[in-house]
Amino acid sequence: MDAIIDLLRGEANAPAVSALSRRGITHGELRAQTVAFGRQLRAADIGPDDRVALVLPNGPAMAAAFVGFAPWCATAPLNPAYKPDEFAFYLEDLDARALVVADGTDSVAVEVAKSRGIRILRLRESRTAGAVHLDGIGEARAEPRGDDAIGLILHTSGTTSRPKMVPLSQANLAASARNIASTLHLGPGDRCLNIMPLFHIHGLMAPVLASLAAGGEVVCSPGFDALRFFSWLADTEPTWYSAVPTMHQAILARAGRNEEAVRGNRLRFIRSSSASLPTTVMSSLEKVFDAPVIEAYAMTEAAHQMCSNPLPPAVRKPGSVGPAAGPEVTILDDQGSGLPAGAEGEIAIRGPNVTAGYVNNPEANATAFHGDWFRTGDQGVMDDDGYIKVTGRLKEIINRGGEKIAPLEVDEVLLGHDAVAQACTFAIPHARLGEEVAAAVVLAEGAEVTDRELRDFVGERLADFKTPRRFAFVDEIPKGPTGKIQRIGLAKALGLDG
Repeated sequence: MDAIIDLLRGEANAPAVSALSRRGITHGELRAQTVAFGRQLRAADIGPDDRVALVLPNGPAMAAAFVGFAPWCATAPLNPAYKPDEFAFYLEDLDARALVVADGTDSVAVEVAKSRGIRILRLRESRTAGAVHLDGIGEARAEPRGDDAIGLILHTSGTTSRPKMVPLSQANLAASARNIASTLHLGPGDRCLNIMPLFHIHGLMAPVLASLAAGGEVVCSPGFDALRFFSWLADTEPTWYSAVPTMHQAILARAGRNEEAVRGNRLRFIRSSSASLPTTVMSSLEKVFDAPVIEAYAMTEAAHQMCSNPLPPAVRKPGSVGPAAGPEVTILDDQGSGLPAGAEGEIAIRGPNVTAGYVNNPEANATAFHGDWFRTGDQGVMDDDGYIKVTGRLKEIINRGGEKIAPLEVDEVLLGHDAVAQACTFAIPHARLGEEVAAAVVLAEGAEVTDRELRDFVGERLADFKTPRRFAFVDEIPKGPTGKIQRIGLAKALGLDG
């Protein structure tokens, strides 16, 4: 009972996936549609071990496609905002068998896929939100896959190498969905308003799969929009939503101008994840919406949730990410031994929701695991009650409001500019986002270039959130005693930490 399709046991006539202004499909229709997708994929010669990239806009079609495809093949949602070079990298790295796009789309991903001989499958949605099928594809016999078959592959950024592929099995995904549903006490009466992107683990697992596993409903927005959030809140009457701290801050900034929607809200709780939630934001949210705020600690390799503060009347600790909420959690020292309460070390996890290891990356797997413990790369402390406080990050990933950025990827693009001799991308503090992207640049001899020119150059090749907002032009990039560039601490060394 650890296959994804086994999660879809909600009341047949109960709403499952819907849109902001359209009636959606029921749990019974979603389950039948998922079975039909298996037959369509086999008719399209997509095998059980094949990888299929999804480039679809946020909304009910994307949610239904993920749920519908993951039981039958390895789905790989990609950010529709990627540029051609990025699509080329991800499609090649995935060795994608097919690319799924919305019928009538003009996504640049289509031309990239065609140039590589990757099959294009077009998804058509009916007037009923979430009612989708592959256009022009018949049906063939489809056998269920095992629980250990890969249902989802997502890339997670590396600091010293190319982005790593995280494979999550059906069992990983099912365990995580049940963990989240249990933590939040989700049931058939719950309705989640999803404002998270559905090419990230956060949106796929908490609003979508956990809601469906509990027999509840997910209302799919086209993506976060602070200007429209309150009308969505009033129109859909959700019992909860999940977001990253920057979204919560944007919502708070407009709450005073939307008092009627705030007063009429039916929120049972508000969830925050993917980046550290400032305690001031937590308290303000609770005051404005008169609902408890639940902060969770999550990562792709854990199929999302690892720890979570519980719902009242259990104790919530502001500044803490709560106790283990699914997997086992411990604190390890440098040698991999467990530490007692109060001692700072590396947070490690193990359990049925945790990936078995990265794809084709033995070096990363050797450092990521200590026995059967997965090392998160985050530093933290566990108190006497088992609550975890994340105190820092051992890895060098830039966390820009929940968007994770690999510095090396940006370095490589900058080094492609004729005026740049050396480049080092790093994080600088940002009041709203937590971290912003900056880069130190050494110019080629006799070369000249402006901040704007470099921003435009990167922006043409990478998604906007990866583009540096600050540049420091230096004669030499600071290095450690071994000659290795020290990204962590570079903001302070260059006077950009204020």
